[in-house]
Parts: sequence; C-alpha cells; structure tokens
Amino acid sequence: MTRFRPCIDLHAGQVKQIVGGTLDSTTAELRTNFVSPHSSEYFASLYRDNNLTGAHVIMLGPGNREAALEALAAWPRGLQVGGGITDKNAAEWIDAGADKVIITSYLFPEGKFSQERLDAVLAALDGDKTRLVIDLSCRRRGDDSWFVAMNKWQTITDMEVNEESIKMLEPYCSEFLIHAADNEGLQKGIDDKLVARLAEWCSIPVTYAGGGRNIADLEAVKSLSNAKIDLTIGSALDCFGGSGVTLDACMEWNEKQPKPN
Repeated sequence: MTRFRPCIDLHAGQVKQIVGGTLDSTTAELRTNFVSPHSSEYFASLYRDNNLTGAHVIMLGPGNREAALEALAAWPRGLQVGGGITDKNAAEWIDAGADKVIITSYLFPEGKFSQERLDAVLAALDGDKTRLVIDLSCRRRGDDSWFVAMNKWQTITDMEVNEESIKMLEPYCSEFLIHAADNEGLQKGIDDKLVARLAEWCSIPVTYAGGGRNIADLEAVKSLSNAKIDLTIGSALDCFGGSGVTLDACMEWNEKQPKPN
C-alpha cells in the first residue's frame, strides 16, 4: 500500500532541504529551502519514536559522514543511507547500522551504466539484495522520457528510466528510490506521468520523491500507482520549514491506510 516515507537530507553536515536542480557545489547558485536547527539524530529519533520506517538518509556531497552515523546510532536498522556508496564502503554502512544502502552515481562511471560495478556492490553485501536500494533519480527529457541523473543530479547518464531498465535492475535490489530531480524542492506537485509509468514497470517496492506538498499528493500517488508506490515529502513538511502539510497529518494518513495482508 502507498505510504508516506520521511527523509533526512544532509548537506555540509546539516539537515537541509535543497532545490534539487541547483545542487551543484561548484557554483554559487545553490538554492536552499530550509536549514534545520536540529541534528540528524533528532530526526532519526523522531522517526523511530513514531515507527516511520523506510526513511532515507542522503549525504549530498562531502562533510556528512558524522551526521549520517549519528542518525544510524539513534535508530539502528531503521534507516537507509545513500550518497557516495561504493563496493568499498557498502558493508561498512550496514555494519554501522544502516538497514539498506542506496547507490546511484557509482553505477555510472563517466555517465555510462556499469554492470560490473553493480555486481561488485552486491558481492560486497555478500549477495544480499535485501540490503540494496538502487536510486534511479532522473531528469525529464522531452514530454515522456526520463534519464538517470548522477553527481548531485547534474550529470545525465546513458540510462533511460523505462520498463527495460527497470526489469534489468530488479533482480539485483530490494527496492528503488526515484527522485524526479526537476521537481525536487519546488513544492509544485509530483510528476504524474513518471509515477504512473513506474507503477506499470516495477514489481518491487518504489519510493518516489520530488514535488510532494500535501495530503492530496499522497492520494494522487496512491491513485496513479494503484497503491504500489510510496511518496516522500520534504520541503513542504512543517518540520522542514514548510507550510503545506504537517508530519502529524502524514502519519495520520499512514494509519488510515489498509494494512498489508
């Protein structure tokens, strides 16, 4: 069933909400919606205390390792961690308390998908795909196509997000995380077409993020995906400085959904 999933986005060691399309540390054009006065540990504890499972902790660039470790210490095996994950450190993050690790950029050296690297990450996890999430965050190209974007969503790769690529990757992971980078942080609504396509293509759990702003968007994702896809809401949440919806309202919405058999 569709459910609200929370997040902890880390930038320069702080919990922030950033407009995804501007996330390029080499420019002065970074647009930040919100910088929290609270630590990553605070949010991890908040999610733990309310049993908000499936939250992702994303390290956006360098300087976030300690903050991510603090979150994991607050809720061991309750959070997924992504950002700079490779075959060399994937097991280390699991050992540090991550429930799952999330990979994107490492799979696309020079913007081209590498099956060898995917195999290496899975091998580092002892072949346990239940510990692996593949992030296919993407940018729209044309009216009805999306391509995976890496390096803080600035580099477009050679992989189109479509039924073929989804079916190719599903045997290697337990779920997908897919940010619509062009919508991320703008609070202008979800990418309806992408949500509907993902529901058609995917047979494993999927979390969509990007543009979610209120309970109506949760209802829209539920309807468009036939209740197959989860939604992350970030900048619009009151705990991240937003005015679109409260965290309490999202949790109440989750409680009203039918429980899986």
